[in-house]
Amino acid sequence: MAIPTTRTKEKGNIRIDRDLCIGCGDYVEVCKDFSIVLRDGKADLSDNPAFGCIGCGHCMAICPTGAIQITGRTICPDDLFELPAASVTADYSQLLSLFKRRRSIREFADRAVEHEIIQKILDAAVTSPMGLPPSDVNVLVLDSKEKNRQFAVDFCNFLDRMRWFVSPWFLALMRPFWGKANDEMFRGFVKPMFDIFTGMMKKGVNVVTYDAPLAMYFYGSPFTDPADPIVAATTAMYAGESLGLGTCMLGAVHPMIQYGGSGRKFREKHGIKYASREGVIVIFGYPSVEYRKGIRRTFASTTFMN
Repeated sequence: MAIPTTRTKEKGNIRIDRDLCIGCGDYVEVCKDFSIVLRDGKADLSDNPAFGCIGCGHCMAICPTGAIQITGRTICPDDLFELPAASVTADYSQLLSLFKRRRSIREFADRAVEHEIIQKILDAAVTSPMGLPPSDVNVLVLDSKEKNRQFAVDFCNFLDRMRWFVSPWFLALMRPFWGKANDEMFRGFVKPMFDIFTGMMKKGVNVVTYDAPLAMYFYGSPFTDPADPIVAATTAMYAGESLGLGTCMLGAVHPMIQYGGSGRKFREKHGIKYASREGVIVIFGYPSVEYRKGIRRTFASTTFMN
């Protein structure tokens, strides 16, 4: 039985040309489904795969002779490409410099993000590692500040209809069920967020998505590995930085629109295909401010096992 996603529920089809196979065995090592074995010095299909081919393509990508081909689960041999040479990739110091230069930007010049830049960001984001292929990450692209503002206005109207969710009686009712930490988060962040978002929007100020000229909402599906949308959004964010854009992750919208009839109607209006466990918005634009210093960050803890 294949592992299901919204895009496919069939296992991949493995084809082996034994005449081309040189018996290197690398494909056995990289196939973590145990779908391929080395038999009589040649690649062969396993009698005991774990789930059935998930279509990761590792065996096809590592085979030196083209003896293995995978079709199904949205991939085929035509999807193979030559890896960029190591000499043209960023080294650690360059990568770290990119990471250090990025700050959360919410102030943007009145300038659209060009279509070719948007496509480059998407081209980078789609390379992100995923928990299970094919990717079940979906992306909603709002490619103008007008579209972005309308999305934010609709979200604030949605929050106005959901005010019972942060009412004193509801918070008191729910505290025994969702615990102290969630109670503190709702009282200290979620309730003030309702007031700030809706109050500022009534004054004509968008502090939901900051009227950025570009926003991308990365979200999953009921099948998605919860990390996948966040990883893709992070890749997109750093791609935007490399292209001269300011970026900022916005996490407040996603959890509010996942449940109930109102959440479903909001998703349907904006072409959001699924409710999902995790998701995040990244906003992009040419910065109207310039930071001169970075700020050192720390983890809550770092533990090395004995």
